[in-house]
Amino acid sequence: MGQHEQAATSFGSGLTEEIGALLAPVDAELERRYPGDPGTRQPVHTVYVPADTFGPATLRDWGDEALDALDAHAPDAGSFAAVLGLADDLAAPVYDRVRAKLTREPVEDLRIDFEDGYGPRPDAEEDEAAVRAARTVAAAYADGSAAPYMGIRMKCMEAALRDRGIRTLDLFLTTLLASGPLPSGLVLTLPKVTYAAQVTAMARLLEAFEKTHGLDAGRLGFEIQIETSQSILGPDGTATVARMIDAAEGRATGLHYGTFDYSACLGVAAAHQASDHPAADHAKAVMQVAAAGTGVRVSDGSTNVLPVGPTPKVHDAWRLHYGLTRRALARAYYQGWDMHPAHIPTRYAAVFAFYRESFEQAAARLAAYANRTGGDVMDEPATAKALAAHLLRGLECGALDNGEVARLSGLTRADLETYARPRRAELGAERGA
Repeated sequence: MGQHEQAATSFGSGLTEEIGALLAPVDAELERRYPGDPGTRQPVHTVYVPADTFGPATLRDWGDEALDALDAHAPDAGSFAAVLGLADDLAAPVYDRVRAKLTREPVEDLRIDFEDGYGPRPDAEEDEAAVRAARTVAAAYADGSAAPYMGIRMKCMEAALRDRGIRTLDLFLTTLLASGPLPSGLVLTLPKVTYAAQVTAMARLLEAFEKTHGLDAGRLGFEIQIETSQSILGPDGTATVARMIDAAEGRATGLHYGTFDYSACLGVAAAHQASDHPAADHAKAVMQVAAAGTGVRVSDGSTNVLPVGPTPKVHDAWRLHYGLTRRALARAYYQGWDMHPAHIPTRYAAVFAFYRESFEQAAARLAAYANRTGGDVMDEPATAKALAAHLLRGLECGALDNGEVARLSGLTRADLETYARPRRAELGAERGA
């Protein structure tokens, strides 16, 4: 009585060790290729501005123009909600948060464009623009007016544009570093990638810059813009985008879908080039699967229908943009591109409504999981991870407040991080030990 019976086993310790040795290379490969979420904030959008129009006032100008659009075409919560079809209980919270966001942080991620939005220029002119952009970015981070993320989109690695793109990248980074340490929110975008070797070339350039200036290896990462059919499917029928992530050697931070270049590459008529076209859905689904678990984020593209002109036309454009943004969020594309200041109100309205309309249920389900109290849904660890990540994204963009999430879930921000990024929490605990 009181003694536990010795359980019988058949596998010896030697066999367990043999299996461990057999799978050790696989364990290492999984850790290298699939490190999980990077644990950093993902912006809800990227705004791109041609390099020749970018200046110290750009961010504030975009916010003011977005507020002006609201004042002119939806001056109160009721009128804005009527345009977008927001539920009555969301109208005021969403509208108030949109206006506050446009005042406080109108742009989360800004890309100074030296590619399509800038076009071919004399070398001296682009040299000057690259230097000016770097100094302006450095000054913005120094005085606290910068967006959380800022950087450039260089010209691509195709033969005709390669040297020019490399020189602009060099000028921008060298000038930026001369102004002080590189900002943590620095982002670089490589467009129109067709072959993995072009990604490798970008990685080599950044590696050389780090060595020249004594920076930590891997300090510089970059986004890969998916704008060609070759970046999705290779000549041998394989998913090329997965090769590109591997070719970046750990430096890839994002995959950004280029709506119009990709559509045109497939021969889609201009009138049907949109982020909800079946061809776009296929490309983004391949991107999403290739990036899953790698720590590389996926971003949707943009709409080129601008909210300008008389109020009925603006409202039509707003409804289109809002609907496309909500559609993307439901498909787990948590970031997209905005092309005009008047797009920003509906970007934030869609994002805030998406998180606010479901956060009470998400908080309750996560609380039930954490407390093992059960409920009408049986959630597993993977679902708890998704619930916590949902709440964290809502907090990071301003859709939710720490207090209301803590009140409904009983969990702190640190608790949410542990559920959303369990592997990183485990690694942190191991290092702490």
